[in-house]
Amino acid sequence: MIEVKNLHKSFGDVHILKGIDTTFEKGKTSLVIGQSGSGKTVFLKCLLGLFDYEEGSISYDGKIYKQLNEDERRNLRAEIGMVFQGSALFDSMTIAENVMFPLQMFTKQSKSEMEERVNFVLKRVNLDNAHNKMPSEASGGMQKRVAIARAIVNNPKYLFCDEPNSGLDPKTAIVIDNLIQEITDEYNITTVINSHDMNSVMEIGEKIVFLKDGHKAWEGSHKTIFKTDNEVVTDFVYSSNLFKKVRKMYLEENQ
Repeated sequence: MIEVKNLHKSFGDVHILKGIDTTFEKGKTSLVIGQSGSGKTVFLKCLLGLFDYEEGSISYDGKIYKQLNEDERRNLRAEIGMVFQGSALFDSMTIAENVMFPLQMFTKQSKSEMEERVNFVLKRVNLDNAHNKMPSEASGGMQKRVAIARAIVNNPKYLFCDEPNSGLDPKTAIVIDNLIQEITDEYNITTVINSHDMNSVMEIGEKIVFLKDGHKAWEGSHKTIFKTDNEVVTDFVYSSNLFKKVRKMYLEENQ
């Protein structure tokens, strides 16, 4: 579990995060949503330890990040998997080499042990025969699955995803959503996803944190988001006629 308490982050005189409190539980997919400029990316980078913050605390299963020494922070980083928005694969490495990279960085496993683990995670994301392909030979959806395989190869406790469906067609986006949720459930991972994809929110948002101008404006789930009267949330979520119709149908069915 990740606990965030009274988190504040500024750049010079610009106050980005303004006292955010929330928790992200094990075995659940949690989505952070909000308009551009709401603080989502800065929030994610604070969770990852990439940005320092002026006030508040972030703790990982009871370990407060700011109280950890360098060795403890390195050990924590080894427990974190990250799926970047653009997949961020190394163009000069094969798919298998990309997936093996975190094992080489954070473990002392033998080559055969690393190869066995790489085989396992590539099979888990349905890329059994892609080991020797280069990233340039893979479709956008395949690259996302490689990125997920790389993120889970160290068997992380925490998984962070930054816009994992960016650039994907709707059908492939659903495949990626389902894969992330299945892996979260299977391995009891604490998963946090930055997203603007409302289909993801409705499908896998077991917890949703809505940011507005650096504040936590609302939190709930994909079930309760249909019921909220919070105007900030409804203006964002139901900006399209499709979601307005879905919400109306849901409310009528659950009167």
